[in-house]
Amino acid sequence: MKKNILRQCKGCRNIKNREEMVKITLFNNSLFINPNSKIMGRSIYVCKNEECIKNLIKTKGIKRGLKFNDGEIIKETEEKLKNFLILP
Repeated sequence: MKKNILRQCKGCRNIKNREEMVKITLFNNSLFINPNSKIMGRSIYVCKNEECIKNLIKTKGIKRGLKFNDGEIIKETEEKLKNFLILP
């Protein structure tokens, strides 16, 4: 029996099953969108819906949640998140 692991979304602040969310990980001063949770490091989670991702970007959740200040890398990651929604 697989154990349900709960995490809080940085966009909507709701607690959900980790499998329903996207993990964003800070590792070696790089950000990774990590949907399969294979990379370890300081991480935040966000729901896989447009509203939560927009709210995460608006509230600067990546910068605050990961305590990371490289604006250029954060912008690139935000664009990748937007594109993640388009992919199946």
